[in-house]
Amino acid sequence: MHLSDLGDRICILGPSNSGKSTLANAIARKRGLEAVHLDLLFHLPNTDWVQRPKAEFIALHDAAIAGERWVMDGNYSVCMPQRFKRATGLILLDVSTPASLLRYFRRTLFETGRVGALEGGRDSVKWDMIRHIAVTTPRNRQRYRTMFDGLDLPKLHLSSVKAIKQRFRECGLSLS
Repeated sequence: MHLSDLGDRICILGPSNSGKSTLANAIARKRGLEAVHLDLLFHLPNTDWVQRPKAEFIALHDAAIAGERWVMDGNYSVCMPQRFKRATGLILLDVSTPASLLRYFRRTLFETGRVGALEGGRDSVKWDMIRHIAVTTPRNRQRYRTMFDGLDLPKLHLSSVKAIKQRFRECGLSLS
């Protein structure tokens, strides 16, 4: 499958720290689409990942999906129905829990200026996030796969970090 087969409004789903934002930016550069990172809409800038009021997030989300050309990364199930109605293609990153945890520690401890980072915010290791990755995400994994399989859109399922890297190479995507 070519990236163009996914159309001009692509949703990228997957567990926390699976590489959704990195892939969204790479696709946006390659295809000339706007990269929309839902984490940045959901959280207030210049904070330590403080959530916006729900109504404000939904309004920002709905304004973003009204655009004609975007690649959007993030889950946030409260807005999935309207997002999927606008989407022309889906990508599911289905990396393992250990891989997600490793990426989380690497990004919070060693990376600065990473893709999808909160403006003016800071990344730090948080027990709530470790619990989310280790406990909540595995429970959501099957739900996301079932939802993904049930949608009648062009889609791409990448089931490992190796598969994601291979797709980067095949599509000529770059990290910067």
